[in-house]
Amino acid sequence: MPESNAENRPRHVALPLKYRPMTFEDVVGQDHVIRTLRHALESGRVANAYLFVGSRGIGKTTLSRIFAKALNCLSPKGAEPCGECENCRQIAEGRSLDVVEIDGASHNKVEDVHDIIESVKFAPNVSKYRIFIIDEVHMLSAAAFNALLKTLEEPPPHVKFIFATTEGDKVLPTIVSRCQRFDLRRIRTAQIAGRLRKICDAEGVKATDDALLAIARGAEGGMRDALSSLDQLIAFSGGDITEEDALSVFGLVSRKALEDLAGAILKGDSAAILKSVDAFDSAGKNMRRISGELMAHFRNILVYNAMGGKSASADLTPDQVKTIAEQAKGVDSGRVFRIADRLSELEDRLRHVLSVRTVIEMALLKCARIATVATVEELMQAVRALKSGGQAASGGTAPERPAPAAPPPPPPAPPRRMYEATLPTAAEIAAAAAAKKTQAAAPPPPPQAAEQAAEPKISRRELLDDPALNDLLASVPGARIAEIK
Repeated sequence: MPESNAENRPRHVALPLKYRPMTFEDVVGQDHVIRTLRHALESGRVANAYLFVGSRGIGKTTLSRIFAKALNCLSPKGAEPCGECENCRQIAEGRSLDVVEIDGASHNKVEDVHDIIESVKFAPNVSKYRIFIIDEVHMLSAAAFNALLKTLEEPPPHVKFIFATTEGDKVLPTIVSRCQRFDLRRIRTAQIAGRLRKICDAEGVKATDDALLAIARGAEGGMRDALSSLDQLIAFSGGDITEEDALSVFGLVSRKALEDLAGAILKGDSAAILKSVDAFDSAGKNMRRISGELMAHFRNILVYNAMGGKSASADLTPDQVKTIAEQAKGVDSGRVFRIADRLSELEDRLRHVLSVRTVIEMALLKCARIATVATVEELMQAVRALKSGGQAASGGTAPERPAPAAPPPPPPAPPRRMYEATLPTAAEIAAAAAAKKTQAAAPPPPPQAAEQAAEPKISRRELLDDPALNDLLASVPGARIAEIK
């Protein structure tokens, strides 16, 4: 009986395959690509080749198949494939003779490209176009790329190429120049969570919003990863998924625990930081993800402060915005920036170390020190504030000291008369005359001594004409010579 029940049970189809988008309307998060493809189909401006570039699980191969169905659909609904005609069903099931899917990783040689070049010569069997979809095209060798150049540039009118790759930089520039390139974006966390909610309702699965948010966070922008995780959780929990189930299965950290750890860092609570790290390690959490999620959290705080209390991220829930607003109060943006920079360095170090817990603990303690210890710039600002207005900043409670009294100025000197200091007195003139008489009465000295000691005699006229005496008389108002002896 158990065996017969197992045989009668419907065959399970994995959620990524079961809910793969079949039309442009079902694709999530790639509106810029869908809009261009729709306009190209409606206007008939379809290029020879297209290149879809993006990370894993965001819809490169899905968009390639939908575009191929839209090109070969027998009864399209505008730019959308009908999904019901024979061509659409064959392409969806992978059995169309006119749409060839090639794995570039296993068909990367020149011989494989030669098969493509030979097959483009033949017209399509029942469809309008013969379409070649090459996945992971960057794996082709340089010789294979070069062999494809001529056909890619001037293909027959009935041939179209669609390339998909996760590493667009590895595709030769000569190939890219012959294609229309589209860079697909990572899908936002809120969009992934909304898609998971629709699938859970369709499958009859109960799941909390926090559980779906945890799954979307762990998918890192990939819808296929999120659907695979949801499929695994349904098998784990039996149809009733909680946040604890998602965190325990995938080793994620809850949003509340992450926010508490960020708050402990901002407060400088070293004990709380060490307790959180110990709890994460004991629960088997992915320790290398903690630094990245913490850096994203502090990035949100930095953006919140820079935008004046507004959040620029559409991935945040209202509760997350409220928590970020509370933690951003009174936090200097410079400190938050240095904390995020330290966490970025931590991510690089964790790739090359074995003692992950020790490195994380030391880094988070340094972040707590950055958040609480005053910097040199803050100390200098405090010193300048004290110098410029220390008493005003203290509230005016300190008594004002009286300024010391200035010393009295010295008394003015009495006016000095110039002629009192410059004109000789009568006694000095008489002494000078007596000295001249004594020198005249003395015997004449020897010739050499006379030449050294003799002074020139001055007559009355020479004395009156002396310029020094005249200048002296002119400098003293009212002075005149009364008598010469």
